[in-house]
Amino acid sequence: MIRAAARRRDAREAGWPRGATTPPWARWPAPVLLVLTCAVQLATPRTLDLSFLLAAVPPLAALAYGPAATALLGGTVLLLISLPDYDLGHPGESDTATVAFVAVLSVLFAWVRSRRDAQLVTVRTVAEAAQFAVLPPLPDRVGPVRCAGLYRAAQRGTLVGGDLFDVRRGPHGVRALVGDVQGHGLAAVGTVAALLGAFREAVLDQDDLAGVAACLDRRLVVDAEEAGQSRRLVIDPEEEAPGDPAELFATAVLLDFGETARELRFLCFGHPPPLLIRGGTVTELRVAAPGTPLGLGIAGVTPPEQVVVDLEPGDWVLTVTDGVTEARDASGAFYPLAQRLPTVFEAERDDPVAFTDAIWSDLVRFSGGVRDDVALLVFVVGE
Repeated sequence: MIRAAARRRDAREAGWPRGATTPPWARWPAPVLLVLTCAVQLATPRTLDLSFLLAAVPPLAALAYGPAATALLGGTVLLLISLPDYDLGHPGESDTATVAFVAVLSVLFAWVRSRRDAQLVTVRTVAEAAQFAVLPPLPDRVGPVRCAGLYRAAQRGTLVGGDLFDVRRGPHGVRALVGDVQGHGLAAVGTVAALLGAFREAVLDQDDLAGVAACLDRRLVVDAEEAGQSRRLVIDPEEEAPGDPAELFATAVLLDFGETARELRFLCFGHPPPLLIRGGTVTELRVAAPGTPLGLGIAGVTPPEQVVVDLEPGDWVLTVTDGVTEARDASGAFYPLAQRLPTVFEAERDDPVAFTDAIWSDLVRFSGGVRDDVALLVFVVGE
């Protein structure tokens, strides 16, 4: 699920606490340097002067502490080098003044950094809330099917990119959408939000998948026309390149499980077809006449052939985006999803969430790092 993916992402970011902008280990250098310098200086002959290292304590503190703690550490340094009983390096008046000046500057830097960190935490919180509104977490079960999803955006620090999925229960059964819009990263989020909004409305209003596809196609066509009009308002017509119309399109697969999930109907629009896992055997559900991507204005006129598959209790249906199927290893070979799924399924056949995690881990091991948006959506037919 999206929320689970966000937790996995936070766990990978070097142990940084959620909402914090400074890692925990950054709090240790300042006090450790202070204690070690004092201990070594007091334990060594007076000819060895290490007290100059104490001047680095306030700047180090400013990197991880607030202004109050930085002032405390800076004051401690000034006190230690001023006490004659400790005899730390015999600082002169100019040395003490220099350390005091550095300590004051460090307090100022700590104050500025603390304000910036608070602003960054607020921005991050708002951004994540907005992205969760676009792609909310999936429930564990929708009607007669269990489901789980995994989403990884290519752009670091974001939760939503150019891929999308959603599962909704409407008057005509459980329907799902998995797609990949033109572009990736934050630039594609607007198109993703528009498509998902159109899908959620179409699930309630349309009797069949062809009608749902027509709604999605129309949404992209209208958005492309509006984008073209906006471009003409801001670009000099004499400088606009010929043959460069605004264009929005998306590959997608639409699925319909009905009310009992004993039959799967789906349409493909230039998208990888679903995979059926039955008893550990993986079957690619081939499409005789796949459709063109949505957004070209023809999905409602010439929809692709609808494929109907009989389902049995315990069947798994997996849909992915091309971030999975087009991932390559060092030699340039594509990720063989269908060939590697049986092993992954055997290890995680009881937990759909763990199953999607295992696919992601295997994909990363194979490719050494995925550079495209990735979406996985799996359904388990109940008894």
